Order: sequence, then structure tokens, then C-alpha cells
Amino acid sequence: MIALIILAAGESSRLGSPKQNLLFNGETLLKRAVEAGQQSNVDTIVVVLGAHANLIKPIRDTLTLYNKNWQEGMASSIRCAMVEINKDPAIEEVIIMLCDQPFVSADLINSLITKQNETAKSIIASTYKKTSGVPVLFVRSLFPELLLLRGKEGAKKILKQHMNNIATIPFERGGIDIDTPEDYSKLQKLSD
Repeated sequence: MIALIILAAGESSRLGSPKQNLLFNGETLLKRAVEAGQQSNVDTIVVVLGAHANLIKPIRDTLTLYNKNWQEGMASSIRCAMVEINKDPAIEEVIIMLCDQPFVSADLINSLITKQNETAKSIIASTYKKTSGVPVLFVRSLFPELLLLRGKEGAKKILKQHMNNIATIPFERGGIDIDTPEDYSKLQKLSD
């Protein structure tokens, strides 16, 4: 089984309003992320909310968690999800993605899964803007390392520690994320 974690706990401080609720092509960024997961080959979707949980509508057919330590940073949201996922020994892989990468699709998520099946690598990362990052797939043997993450660091630290066991897939529009009003303004000029 494969679990998809959608990180949506951030404060969106540079944006000034919850990015999870921003509209793009008629849907909120969070709903788009969940729908990409629902249309993919993952078995369960875990949404981690935090700062603006009271302003975000629950999304059906997901396990929605509240990260009370959201101020610590992304690592706390990853841990929050992994504690829950670790309870199910049938989950062999986890994919971590952000709610503010509007161009993540079911095809991209499925490409991560396919690449892992083809290569048997422990990590499958997306590549864009000369870097590797989210969405990223980890196999169960790395779950303990995900549980050890602290502070503002995401899973990039684990990628750096396992450089020889990573395969990648291209995600040209992966660098498009929404952190500021200017980012959102640029996004409005783009389409799927």
C-alpha cells in the first residue's frame, strides 16, 4: 500500500492569507492536491493541517490530521503524518507533497510509483530548477528517518544522506509554488 501525505499546515505568512484556500482554475490549491491524489494509484491520503485549520473545509475521503506543533515547521507535519501511517504495517511507501504546487497531477504521482517499481530505489524525487524535491516517495525502510526530522527542514536532509539510492523523474513546473502575492498573481496567468 502507498500513502500520500499532503502538507498543508503552514501559516502562509508571506502571502497574508491561507494558501490552502487560494483558487486556481476554480478549485482551491488544497482540493487540487487532494484530487491529484484521489485520481492516482495511492491507497490512502493524509492531509496535515495546522495554522489555519479552522478556515479550511474538510476534504472528503482523506484522513485529516491537525498538527498542533505546526509553528516548528515542516518537519513537525511530516512527523505528525508518519506517526499515523506507521500504525499500518501494510503501508510500504509514502509520497510527500505540498499543497501549494498546483501542477502536481495524478500522472506525476503515478510516475513516482512506477519509477520505484522499475528501479527499486529507496527514494524517488521530482526534479526541477536544478534540484530534487517534492513530491518525493520514500520506502518503509526510511520511515524511521522521517520520524526523526526536526525544525523547518523538510525531507531534503534525507535525500542528501541517501544520494546513491535516489532515482528521479522530471517535473518541469515543480518550481512553481505559492509563497507571496506576486507568486499567486503569476499563477493566475498560467493554466493546466
